[in-house]
Amino acid sequence: MKKAGSARNMPAPIDTIRFEVIRNLMHSFVEEMAAALARSAYSTNIKTRRDHSCTFFDAKLRMVDQATDQPSHLAALVLSVPAVLKEYGVENLEPGDGILVNDAHRGLVHLNDVCFISPIHYQGKLFGYVANAAHHVDIGGRAPGSIAMTTDIFQEGIIVPGVKFVKRGEIDRDMLKWFIANVRGKKESAGDLRAQVASNKLGIRRITELLDRYGVEVVNGVIEQLYEYTERRVRHEFARFPEGVFEGDAYVDDDGITDEPIHIRAKVISKGGDVTVDLSGSDPQRRGPMNCTIAQTYSSAAFPIRALLPADLYTNDGFYRMVKIIAPKGSVVNSKYPSAVVGGWEVGQKIVEAVFRAFSKAMPDRVPAETKKTILHIAFGGADPRSGEYYVFLETVGGGFGGRSTKDGVDAVQPALQNAENSPVEELEIGYPVLIKRYELIPDSEGAGKFRGGLGIRRDYQFRDHEANVTILADTAKFPARGIYGGLDGKTARYLLNPDGENFKNVGSKATFYASPADIVSMQTPGGGGYGNPMARDPAAVLDDVRCGKVSLARAREIYGVAIDPESWSVDRPETAKLRSSRK
Repeated sequence: MKKAGSARNMPAPIDTIRFEVIRNLMHSFVEEMAAALARSAYSTNIKTRRDHSCTFFDAKLRMVDQATDQPSHLAALVLSVPAVLKEYGVENLEPGDGILVNDAHRGLVHLNDVCFISPIHYQGKLFGYVANAAHHVDIGGRAPGSIAMTTDIFQEGIIVPGVKFVKRGEIDRDMLKWFIANVRGKKESAGDLRAQVASNKLGIRRITELLDRYGVEVVNGVIEQLYEYTERRVRHEFARFPEGVFEGDAYVDDDGITDEPIHIRAKVISKGGDVTVDLSGSDPQRRGPMNCTIAQTYSSAAFPIRALLPADLYTNDGFYRMVKIIAPKGSVVNSKYPSAVVGGWEVGQKIVEAVFRAFSKAMPDRVPAETKKTILHIAFGGADPRSGEYYVFLETVGGGFGGRSTKDGVDAVQPALQNAENSPVEELEIGYPVLIKRYELIPDSEGAGKFRGGLGIRRDYQFRDHEANVTILADTAKFPARGIYGGLDGKTARYLLNPDGENFKNVGSKATFYASPADIVSMQTPGGGGYGNPMARDPAAVLDDVRCGKVSLARAREIYGVAIDPESWSVDRPETAKLRSSRK
C-alpha cells in the first residue's frame, strides 16, 4: 500500500483554528454533495435509502474526505478512482468534464454501483477531483434489478469502462441515450445520472469557493497536515492494540450455482503498531457471482479496523495508507476477469464478520457478536398495470445487529457495510404496483445472551394485478449469526413463496422466479448473535422483551431461565432463581 510522506516535505504548519475551519468546511462540502445527490435522485434506492457515497481527492489521487453514507463504497473508491483516472489519463480531462464508470474489473465493485468522477480545475491548474458512487436500481442483465445468478461479468448488465459522460459541463446526449436504452428503470436511471452530475458540480463549486477564500497554498497545506495528523493518530491507536496473530472465519451459504458453501478465513496480524489483514486462506473464486473484486475486499477489511478506532478520527488517506490487506488473485476475495461479481458484497459482509471474529479474541469488550451478515437484496419488475410502462424496484432489508458487551443488538437495521434505511411502505406502495402485506419484527429471532442480538424482519410482498419477475440475492439461510462468549446464535433467514398458503415453497437465498398476483413473497431476515450467557441476562430486560412481543413466554423460561407471570406481568423471582440454579 501507500507509504507515509516524509515530515521534511511538509509545508509550514497552519495554525490550529484555521486548520479546523478549513477541515470542517471540506467535510461539509462532501456531506452537502451527498445531500444534494439524495434530494435530486429519482430512485427510492438513492433518494430514500441513500445507497450512495461522495468523496474528494487531491491532485495526487489521495482521498481528502468522504461523506458518511455507505461504508461499502468509500474505501472501495480509494482504489477505484485512482485506477480509473490512471487508465483514462488525467491529461485528457478538461474543466467541466466527467467520467462515468462501473466496470468491476477496472477497479470498481459490482456493476450496479455506478461511479462518476469530475476534475477540479482552479486558475488553469488541476487541483483535485470529486467523485460519487450510486447504486442504480437496474443496469441491464438477466433479470430486473440486475442481481440474478450469473457466471461471468457479461451476464450482469452493461459495462461502462470509463467514458467521458460530461463534456465541458454538458451531459453527452448520445451517451445518456445509449445508457438508458440498456436498462429497465429508464426514468429512475436518467434522473439518478443527472443527480450524480449535479452533485459533483456542487462539490466543484464549493471547493472553488474555498480556494478563492484561502488560496491553493493554504488549502494544500491543510490537506497535507490532515494526512499527517490522521496517520499519527492511527499509529498511536494501532500501538495500543494487543500484539499477536488472531484468526477468524465466516461462511457464505453457497455460490448461487452450487450448494457448496464458501469459506472466508481472516488472519489479523498486529505487531509494532502495524495491522495487516491476511485473507489468503479463503476459498478459490467461484463460477457463480459470489466473488469480490479487490476494491470490495479492501472496503470490507478496512471497515472493521475503522470501527475499532475512535469515532472522531478523520477518515482520509492518512488512515487508508495504514490499512494493509493480503488478498491473493484468483480467490473469492480477489477474483480474476471475467468473473461474475454481483454477489460480491455478500462475500464482503462475511469478510467483515471474519475480521471482527479475529479481533474479538484480542478485544473481547469491543467487538459485537455477528450481525445478520447479509446485504439481503430483493428486486422485482414487470409491466405496471396502472400505466402499462415497465418498472423495476430494488431494496435491501434490515435484520438483527449482534449483541455487545454492554448493550443489546439493534433490531431491524442494516449494519456493517450498509448504512441504508429500510424503504418506507407508503413510498413503495404509491410508486409501484405492490402491496406490503406484513412488515414486522420476528419474535424469538434474536441470539439469546446476557445482551441479546437484534431481531430480524418479516416483509411480505404481493404484486397488484400483474405477474412480477422477482430475484432474491441474500444469505444467512444456512449459517446463522453466531453468538460470542456464551451467547447463542441468531435465527437463520427464510425466503419463502406463499409462507402461509397451499403453494408454499422455500425459494432459497439466491433465486429468480415469477410471482403471480395471488402469490406472497416473504423475506424473513436473520437475527443477530447474542453476547454472553443468556442465564446472566437481567430478568427485568427479559420481562421487557416479553411485554414488547420480542421474546415468547416459553423462550424466556427455557432459554433465559426467567419465569414470568402473564397475569401480573411480573418476574416470579423465586421460580427464576430455581430455574437458573438448576441450569448452572
